[in-house]
Amino acid sequence: MSARASDREAQRNEAFTTLFDANWAAVRHHVEGVVEDDAEVTEIVSEIFLMAWSRLSPTKPMNRVWLIRAADRVLSARTGRATLRRTALDAVHGGVSAGDVADLTMRARVLGALGVLTGRERRIIMLTYWDGLAVGEIAELLRSPRVRVRKTLSHAQRKLRGELGLEGTEGVDE
Repeated sequence: MSARASDREAQRNEAFTTLFDANWAAVRHHVEGVVEDDAEVTEIVSEIFLMAWSRLSPTKPMNRVWLIRAADRVLSARTGRATLRRTALDAVHGGVSAGDVADLTMRARVLGALGVLTGRERRIIMLTYWDGLAVGEIAELLRSPRVRVRKTLSHAQRKLRGELGLEGTEGVDE
């Protein structure tokens, strides 16, 4: 192997290591919102990063949005769209602790409130609060204008506050 090829390989390895270290936890968290089995989560995340490795350009590595979009494609291929829509509620369900009666009551209220959202509103809420994406990242992921994402997020937040009896409060960030 020539010195130049060796340098390119070292750059590629470094770019992948940086990409992996910065995004592994976020991609895993995203997949865990849809898949319960830990071994399957690990398999899917590995598949996503293998795909990233095979398509990696050290001069222009992909970002978290690309990885989450790839995760969504893998998840859709494995489970189908209807399951992905349904599991958004399940992800929130799993994210609310199952302790005492008050926790169970709050869980039921949150699930009921999420149930009144459209699929797009629920997806944007999940990307915002489950995945921690900013409006710009969601717009890029959904290939939608930022203003539309911001408007949908704001509308969904108002609907959630209304359903949870939190009108006039800022209990859900905008």
